Amino acid sequence: MKEKPVFEEDLRKLQKIVDELSSGKLTLGESLKKYEEGVKIAQACSFTLGEAQRKVELLMKKDGKFSLEKFDDTDEGEEA
Repeated sequence: MKEKPVFEEDLRKLQKIVDELSSGKLTLGESLKKYEEGVKIAQACSFTLGEAQRKVELLMKKDGKFSLEKFDDTDEGEEA
């Protein structure tokens, strides 16, 4: 049985597809095939991220209740 590729591998494949599509060197048919492949990989990545989010939510369970907290990666002192 074939092992599922890991998330990071899918991201690399997706980036390669984006680069190939952006190059303008593919025929229309090749571009459509690459686009379709990219959509499938993007959907798989989205599913993986959703699974990871659900796992994090379970880990954040406190006192028998879920505690969802907003993740903020900006520094407090910076102005937008």
